[in-house]
Amino acid sequence: MSAESKIENKKDFKRKKIVESALILFSKKSYHEVMMEDVAKLSSIAKGTVYNYFSSKEELYFSIMNMRMEKLILSLKEKIKSEMSSIDSLHSFIIHLYMFMMKYQSFFLIYQKESLNASHELCSEIVSLEKDLRNILAGIIRAGETDNLFREIDEGFAVDLILGSIYGAIQRGIENNYTEKQMECDREKIYDFVLHGLFSGFEENNMFPLRGKTIVITRTVEQSKESSEIFRQLGASVIIFPTLDIVPPDSWREFDMVVKGKAKIDFIILTSAHAVKMFVKRIEELGILFDFNRTKIVAVGNKTAAVCEKNKIPVNIIPKKFSAEGVIEELSAYDLENKVIFIPRSAIGREELPEGLEKLGAIMKTAPVYNVSLPSEDKVANSRELLNQTKPDLFIFTSPSTFENFLQILKISDPVKYFDNYKIAAIGPTTKTAIENKGVHVNIMPAEYTIDGLAKAILNYYK
Repeated sequence: MSAESKIENKKDFKRKKIVESALILFSKKSYHEVMMEDVAKLSSIAKGTVYNYFSSKEELYFSIMNMRMEKLILSLKEKIKSEMSSIDSLHSFIIHLYMFMMKYQSFFLIYQKESLNASHELCSEIVSLEKDLRNILAGIIRAGETDNLFREIDEGFAVDLILGSIYGAIQRGIENNYTEKQMECDREKIYDFVLHGLFSGFEENNMFPLRGKTIVITRTVEQSKESSEIFRQLGASVIIFPTLDIVPPDSWREFDMVVKGKAKIDFIILTSAHAVKMFVKRIEELGILFDFNRTKIVAVGNKTAAVCEKNKIPVNIIPKKFSAEGVIEELSAYDLENKVIFIPRSAIGREELPEGLEKLGAIMKTAPVYNVSLPSEDKVANSRELLNQTKPDLFIFTSPSTFENFLQILKISDPVKYFDNYKIAAIGPTTKTAIENKGVHVNIMPAEYTIDGLAKAILNYYK
C-alpha cells in the first residue's frame, strides 16, 4: 500500500470514529446539549482535529443525517425497482425501512428527536430526502390504486399513518432490545396491518376468505415469494417450499448460433420470466444490440410481458390462453410459411409448441437459456422443518417438475399415501396429468393457467 493510501485510510478511520461518537451523543442528548468537546472526548481525537473534518457542530450534525438518509433512499429504490406488484413493493418498503432503522438505531433516535428547521444548506438536502422517502411510499399507494389492489385513500394521510406505524414499532423494538427473531415477527405484523388497511379486496363480510388455511407453494424461491403475497392478502398462511433452482444451460452454443446468425428472426416466443431474464443476460454478455423492431415478440402471460417491459423489450403479442395451444392458436392468424420463429427456453422444454408451429409452415429454432435443477439442501431445510411442524390444507404445483422434485426432495416413495389427506391444486392440464399419472387426485385446476387464475379457482373451491 502506498504512503498516500495509508494516509487516506487513516483519515477515513478518524472521520468514521467522529461520526459514530457524534451519533451516540446526539441520540442521547438534544442537539443543543452536545458540544464538539464531547465528541472529541468520546472519539479520543483532539478537538482541533475534529474541526479539521467538520467546521462546526451544525455541519457535523447535518452531515450525519444527510449521509444516512441518502443511503436509506438509495437502498429503498434499489429494493423496490425489482418488485413485480405494488403489494410486493409495499412489503419491501416496510421491511427495508424497519430493518434499516433497527440497524442504525442511533440515527433513528436522532431522526425522531430533532426537528429540521435550521438554515444550514445541508438541512434543505435532508428535507428533500425526507420528501423522497414519502414520495416513494405515495407512489406505491398510487400504483396499488391504479391496479385496483388498494382502495382509494388520501395519500398524505396514508403515508403519515404508515410511517407513524413503522416508526412506533422501531421505537418499541429499540426500547425492548428486540432479538433478530422478534424483529422479523414485528416487521411482518406491521406489513399485515398496513396491507389490510389498504387492500381493496376485503369486503365487510368476507375480509379474509382463506383465513385458517395453510397453503404450500412449490416453485423457485423467487417465484414462490411473488405468488405467496396473493394468498397472504386473502388471509392464508403460506409455506414456501422451493423445488426448483434456475441455473444457466450446460452450453450457450445453440443460443449464440441463432442470435449471431445472419438470418432474420421473425418471431421470438418468450414463455416465462426466466426465459426473458436469461435471454437479456446472454445478449448483454455477447455485446449484441438486438433490434426488436425487426422481430415480433410473443410473451406468454402477463407476468412475462411485465418482465419484458422492465427489460425494454416491446411485446407485440400476448396470447389469450397462456399455453402452447394458446400460442399456436394466436399465431395461426399470421402467415408463418418460411417464417423463422425462435424460442429461448428451458433445457427440458416440451416439443408441443415448436411441433405445432412447424405444422403451420414455420422454420423453428429453439435453444436452452436456462436449466432447472434441484435446490440445494440449505435452501429447503427451513421449509422442510416448517412443513413437518404444520398440517397444510393445500399443495400448489405449477409444473410437472415442481411435483416430481417435491417427491424427490422429501424421498416420497408412495405419493398416493402421502397426499391422501391433502387437497392438491395444479396450474394447468399438463401439471394435472403428471400428478394424476402418479395416482394422486387433483382437486383444483383453473380455467386460466396463471397464479392469479389459480387463486380465483382456490377461492371458488373453498366457497
